[in-house]
Amino acid sequence: MTDCRFSRLLAKLEIPLLLAVPAVMTAALLVGIEQAALAMLVVVALVLALFFAGYETSRPGLRQIMPTLVLAALAAAGRILFGPIPDFKPVSAIAIIAGATLGRRNGFMVGALAALTSNFFFGQGMWTPWQMYAWGLVGYVGGALAHAGAFDRADGTVRMPALMAYGFASGLLYGVVINAYDIIGFVQPLTWAGAIARLATAVPFDITHGLATCVFLAALYKPWCRRINRVVVKYGL
Repeated sequence: MTDCRFSRLLAKLEIPLLLAVPAVMTAALLVGIEQAALAMLVVVALVLALFFAGYETSRPGLRQIMPTLVLAALAAAGRILFGPIPDFKPVSAIAIIAGATLGRRNGFMVGALAALTSNFFFGQGMWTPWQMYAWGLVGYVGGALAHAGAFDRADGTVRMPALMAYGFASGLLYGVVINAYDIIGFVQPLTWAGAIARLATAVPFDITHGLATCVFLAALYKPWCRRINRVVVKYGL
């Protein structure tokens, strides 16, 4: 009974938890908190822990967990496979597909788990929780948009302009999270000139990320969604 109440509470807190990270970033920027990088890292780690706890206490069935784990593994493998090409990765696209087919919470889990597991290859560090949060957020928002009917029409066809628009925007969304953390936490003293200089080096990679996500969505969204939905219908997920 306690677990059920805790699960319902965490489910209600999903969006406030996700918004807590940019809220703390904004506070650190406005107030000028010392050790801002550490403070923001603690918050994002707590948000991830509570989100994972909420997913676990919701007691998802094995048939629901398996597609999520498979997609997370594919996203991680794709990130490693395309490692030699900077920011040309399928992680965002696969997280969006997971959110669209399995729900926004699973979209978050796919993005977060893909970042965590692939970093055993690329290297773990204090950047890992931020990548987990950023890619998880991409999947969560993608799932919310899909649930609202932004990507798929009632007749089963795909709204490609909307899908491509979010695919490109997801690269920028990921970049906003990572760049804000980098600038607020490590550009000292924090000045407009320093922030703009750091952004100027990052924006081309964020644009590449967005374009790559569009490419992978164009190639994978229709066939993967069709197959995942068949599994969901067949097994009553």
